[in-house]
Amino acid sequence: MLKKNFNTQGSWSNYMVKNERWNKNYLISIVDKHIIHYPTPINLNYAWSFGSLAGISLVIQILSGIFLAMHYTPHVDYAFNSVEHIMRDVNYGWFIRYVHANGASMFFIVVYCHIFRGLYYGSYIYPRQLLWCSGVIIFILMMATAFMGYVLPWGQMSFWGATVITSLLTAIPLVGQSVVEWLWGGFTIDNATLNRFYSLHFLMPFIIAGLSVIHLALLHKVGSNNPLGIDSAVDKIPFYPYFVLKDLYALSLYFLLFGVLVFYFPNLLGHPDNYIPADPLHTPAHIVPEWYFLPFYAILRSIPHKLGGVVAMFGSLLILLLIPFINTSEVRSTTFRPIYKLAYWVLVADFLILGWVGQKPVTDVYIFTGQVATAYYFAFFLILIPLIGIIEKRLVRIIIKTEQSKS
Repeated sequence: MLKKNFNTQGSWSNYMVKNERWNKNYLISIVDKHIIHYPTPINLNYAWSFGSLAGISLVIQILSGIFLAMHYTPHVDYAFNSVEHIMRDVNYGWFIRYVHANGASMFFIVVYCHIFRGLYYGSYIYPRQLLWCSGVIIFILMMATAFMGYVLPWGQMSFWGATVITSLLTAIPLVGQSVVEWLWGGFTIDNATLNRFYSLHFLMPFIIAGLSVIHLALLHKVGSNNPLGIDSAVDKIPFYPYFVLKDLYALSLYFLLFGVLVFYFPNLLGHPDNYIPADPLHTPAHIVPEWYFLPFYAILRSIPHKLGGVVAMFGSLLILLLIPFINTSEVRSTTFRPIYKLAYWVLVADFLILGWVGQKPVTDVYIFTGQVATAYYFAFFLILIPLIGIIEKRLVRIIIKTEQSKS
């Protein structure tokens, strides 16, 4: 019956041709709407290139990870040797592995810059609160993915880093030990743990890619923010060619730094102990995670209570979700907020200090420094952001009354 209807209206091949044309036109319209003629504020600077660089970083990590998975063996007896096999015997295996390892660092550099740009220009303020929250969720999943990936080489730092971090969950009352044993797949970190981490590490980037599409859709729904922080439906230009060329220039600088790391300093951001096979009977003198975990690791160590440290570490990430809802300022850009600008740059310095403290040994001086830095980190988000907005509103009212009394 269906074929008969097509014979009366036209052949099946003609229908398929028309359907294919419609699909092509639909795809072209999407590309045109969201890339070529996407209305973009005219005053965007290079700080807005970090978003596209993050997308490029994700693609690099997925592709290099797929090629590594072809040769990696997720077994405690063979994992370390399989990594060495990739480095020594696989054609350009050293290149793929260094791209993946340093690509994670480049990914976090770009994302950290992207987050701090959002904090500076108020990208979390209405109507972009959902956009901000989706980005924070992507960031948290990135942290989890990177942690599981760091375990896979099965070196000394991989094994003991995983042991320390996962053991923290035992601090959860009543169910902590059961959760850890479920995560390990047994009573200690062993082959079941490695297999679980490998499977999740392979899966998570695709989930992040899906969330990135949602993040991008939310961005295009509300439109891009701008350095002045004003909503303007007039002063906009097409994304192509103006900002495509700007992003390409930023991408060239990104690949320049990436290339220097891969070809000249491939192990600069790694730890030498990870080139020693995992040994459960020999604990490294100083266990530290990768550099992009160090600020949050410092927060964990700064709290003397085990459960309090775990809550503070996870809270330092989840607190970012609260910013759009506790913010009291109606001014987006820090350019017009001198009090907030001072607090913001202190936060940047504070975050760097936390990263520095996180790699230092546990001594009184570094513990105290970490505690002060941790206190300011939470105070900035929970106290200063809402308080500064209230102070700014009162100052504006005082200025207005003063000007009215003069006139």
